Amino acid sequence: MSSVEKAISMPGEALASDLAALCKASADPLRLQVLRVLREDSFGVSELCSIFDIRQPALSHHLKVLAGAGLVATRREGNAIFYRRAQLGQRPELEALQAALFESVDQIELPQQTQLALSELHVKREANSRNFFRDNAHKFRQQQDLIASYEQYAGTVAEVLRNAPLTHRGTALEVGPGDGSFLLELAPQFDRVVALDIEAMMLEQARQKTQAAGADNIEFIHGDTASDALEGLQADCAVINMVLHHTPAPGQILKDVAARLAPGGAVLVTDLCAHDQGWARENCGDLWLGFDPAQLTAWASDAGLTDLASAYLAQRNGFQVQVRLFGHPG
Repeated sequence: MSSVEKAISMPGEALASDLAALCKASADPLRLQVLRVLREDSFGVSELCSIFDIRQPALSHHLKVLAGAGLVATRREGNAIFYRRAQLGQRPELEALQAALFESVDQIELPQQTQLALSELHVKREANSRNFFRDNAHKFRQQQDLIASYEQYAGTVAEVLRNAPLTHRGTALEVGPGDGSFLLELAPQFDRVVALDIEAMMLEQARQKTQAAGADNIEFIHGDTASDALEGLQADCAVINMVLHHTPAPGQILKDVAARLAPGGAVLVTDLCAHDQGWARENCGDLWLGFDPAQLTAWASDAGLTDLASAYLAQRNGFQVQVRLFGHPG
């Protein structure tokens, strides 16, 4: 008997009630589209209203039904509540049914108007992030130090990199190198290093710092992870330090980077664990208030990567940093 059949056949009013709630929640086309949109991202209520062109009271009702069935999870970010797809159901007996539901939901093709609104929202998020770093490039280190300074995690990241089971150490890619500090860790360990950044001023800071240090094997590319300039790149290691919480679509970033990995390569990600410090949005240009480790693992899995190693660093100000190493099969 399958787990779904066991769930249906098990006695108990509580199980029957939860099963009914899950079935009811999934019996509405709009709610299924909401679950599809939440596949790789989290959104606030106002953002979801703009995506689906629906008034907030009506959408809030649908979200309440989904939350009651354990299909979405919530997190407060400042004064706003953000919704994401739940990783686990309310009870183990329903997990197989929920997983099957999500698998079917992911096959839904969103209406063109919804896809357009979703794309526009991502563009707006990315523009806000770019504008922040354009306007604050001159005080990058001060802004970074508000949450987690480079010195507080750099040693651990460097150690994970040195111990990474890489097949080769020919080419390394760093996405969003900031002021170039970690490029100086990569340059001695790899024959070639590629530094990629969407903000020209930040890239120039990194260029000046590494050139002053005598590192002459670094190539600088102005663009994002979908840039044509990366065509043909086969990186043995890709590094993404404290970048994903500034990007509108972290899952897509991981997919783009995984596509540029050589077989046996690895992706080294450093980022914040989930927190509730809403001030980081305005003061530090954060689009996400950190990530649950399970969320990063899920995005990496969707990108075809496997979890190799993890380290978690507590900061004095209450934040926690996660250092994750994901491998490319083969």
